Amino acid sequence: MKRRLLFLVILAIAIPFASNAQFEKLKDSVVQLYGVVMTADSLRAIPSVTVMIKGQNRGTITNEQGVFSIVVMKGDIIEFTSIGYKPKLANIPRDLEGNQFSLLQLMVTDTVYLPATIIKPRPTKEQFERDFVNVDIPDDDIEIARKNTDESKRRVLARTLPRDGRESSNMFLRNNAQRYYYNGQTPPQNIFNPAAWAEFIQAWKRGDFKNQN
Repeated sequence: MKRRLLFLVILAIAIPFASNAQFEKLKDSVVQLYGVVMTADSLRAIPSVTVMIKGQNRGTITNEQGVFSIVVMKGDIIEFTSIGYKPKLANIPRDLEGNQFSLLQLMVTDTVYLPATIIKPRPTKEQFERDFVNVDIPDDDIEIARKNTDESKRRVLARTLPRDGRESSNMFLRNNAQRYYYNGQTPPQNIFNPAAWAEFIQAWKRGDFKNQN
């Protein structure tokens, strides 16, 4: 019991010293980075440059004078990116003395050459009028919706599109219900049903029985 109590006392005394040493080590690794980003050819300040710590989702941007400030750790890699300039990397020294570091970062213009575009006029006014009249204009959403809701288009879709799960299950249940309803007796023949004849005539007028190529 005495040994356990002595161990707890020693542990309670050692923990604050260990925590303080770890805090001092972490405090010594933190660096306040100041810097200016400028062009390499004319030494002009570059505003809105993205300054990111590589491998971390943390960073800042330069102001109108190209100045920035950010807290980093010793050994971090700083990445500078901006549209129109080549990206640059800067290392924070691990053996840096003190907790402040200043940096002047120069960036080089990134030149992009686009392929040449040659614009030629129409040879004649008549050819322009002919091409303008015969140009194929794709259907807009309203025209596509109008074609899809056309009566003939809906009949074709109704005959060709397969039934979905709800329609198939409803058809299966109706067939079973009709079979169970006439179980043990002869089902009626629709040849003598006036409603069936009326539906047949309407389908014949619509052209439902024509051969589809």
